[in-house]
Amino acid sequence: MALCVTGSVAAVESVHVARSLMRHGAEVYCVMSKAGQRIIHPDLMEWGTGNPVVTELTGQIEHITLAGKHDEHVDLVLIAPSTANTIGKIANGIDDTPVTTTVSSALGAGIPIIIVPAMHESMYDHPAVIENIKKLQEMGVQFIQPRIEEAKAKIPDTDTIVEGVLRTLGPRDLDGRRFLITAGPTRGWLDRVRFITNPSTGKMGIAIAEEIIQRGGDVTLIIGPTAEKTPTLAHVIHVDTSKEMLEATLTHIKSSNPDVFISSAAVLDYVPEVKEERKRPSGESFSIQLKPTKKIIDTVRENHPDMYIVGFKVEAGVSDKELEKRARAKIESGICNLVVANDSERKGVAFGTDTNEVIIVGEKGFRVDVPLASKRSIAGRIVDAIMEQIG
Repeated sequence: MALCVTGSVAAVESVHVARSLMRHGAEVYCVMSKAGQRIIHPDLMEWGTGNPVVTELTGQIEHITLAGKHDEHVDLVLIAPSTANTIGKIANGIDDTPVTTTVSSALGAGIPIIIVPAMHESMYDHPAVIENIKKLQEMGVQFIQPRIEEAKAKIPDTDTIVEGVLRTLGPRDLDGRRFLITAGPTRGWLDRVRFITNPSTGKMGIAIAEEIIQRGGDVTLIIGPTAEKTPTLAHVIHVDTSKEMLEATLTHIKSSNPDVFISSAAVLDYVPEVKEERKRPSGESFSIQLKPTKKIIDTVRENHPDMYIVGFKVEAGVSDKELEKRARAKIESGICNLVVANDSERKGVAFGTDTNEVIIVGEKGFRVDVPLASKRSIAGRIVDAIMEQIG
């Protein structure tokens, strides 16, 4: 891919962007405008990408080599950061820098283009800039929106940029599919400052959301309290209690009718009967009465009998045979169409880890065993299983 760098101070982030893309397997070639070269030196981008940097166009027709109509062109052109000046030139066919000429060639060759604006907010809100962005979007150019902070339209964080690139270049087998995912823990409040919960972080549900987004699907993520970063391209709904998660789930299904509901949240089975409307004084003993919570997947199945539901089953200290038996019981009951089961006592599995080991079971004897791997890798296998089952 071609990474184009222009004269925004945000160019200082371009090396990080390049290195992150390379960690995902990208071969990165950098193209710099003269203004961009005044922000960071081309030698730094050459070090960052491992490839020579295009700083001027010569008889080697570098813009055609990278982005011409031939089989060896790059898969994508990313302008990160892009100034208002560069956006205006591209929108109006002005080719007077290595960046704008490369992008013009990419437009003519039908190569995907992503622009990441970075400038002062007043410039980003200029009517001509707004019009130029709209014009480019109508040509098929994608934009990753900046962060508006301190009167500046700042370059998004690197993960957001990489996420946008992977979504564009990845398989698009989930285009048009809508997914609802619940993830993370919930809380049961004892008083105004104390609660009971569980060790869930939501990492597995977040990984599934990232996988779906990368493959072109639309994701709504309903997530309980967590310090984990959620995908920028997902519609994220933050909740606190089991009741809030249930209500948000039912509301979203009613309004959006998703194709698949993935219930990966570790919802509390029991919560305090009463929440004290004070901070209970320390140093004294007291008892609490717990009451069961409504099962979210049971309620969804009751209200939406045709919904495709993926459930999660966590056990402790059981054999694979017993794990499958307990997971399959949720399918035989009619509650779930697919169940992802794991054993929390196995090393590197379940709550708080970056890895997992699961058995995926489905209808008509369907079973996939996934050995210990990263949760991101596990997410891919789960989504593959869903697609294999629903077609």
